[in-house]
Amino acid sequence: MSTLLYNTRPTMRPARAFNSLLNELLRDAQPATPQPSTTFVPAADIFETAQGFELHLALPGVAKAAVSLDFQDNQLVVSGNRPAPATEGDNVPQLRRVETRFGEFRRAFRLPEAVSAKHISAEMADGLLRVMLPFDTEKVTKQHIEVR
Repeated sequence: MSTLLYNTRPTMRPARAFNSLLNELLRDAQPATPQPSTTFVPAADIFETAQGFELHLALPGVAKAAVSLDFQDNQLVVSGNRPAPATEGDNVPQLRRVETRFGEFRRAFRLPEAVSAKHISAEMADGLLRVMLPFDTEKVTKQHIEVR
């Protein structure tokens, strides 16, 4: 005697089936009353150019005055605060789901000796903090010495 098994689910691509299963699991795991976070870690990208390194931090909704950059012992520390949206009071929308992180943030980056600490500069526009870390052109990192 043989047993026949029938798949009662409609045929779906494997990726779609996995995504729908994952969405169902995550939807049930969400808290009923969302609360904004108190800390977060901003995403960072680091590029190397001929002039030096360039550090990009994604900080949407963060005011320029709320960001602090400090350099000490070859370590660059970027810190600040993104305030959570108001959740109480008249004419304030009620939060239903919070996926954006709010609160204080801090990132530390160890810089190589080749970076000139005196010439570090930063600018912030459109939610992106760009920190330029130029190479120290006065330091000698490689030199050929002629034997006489």
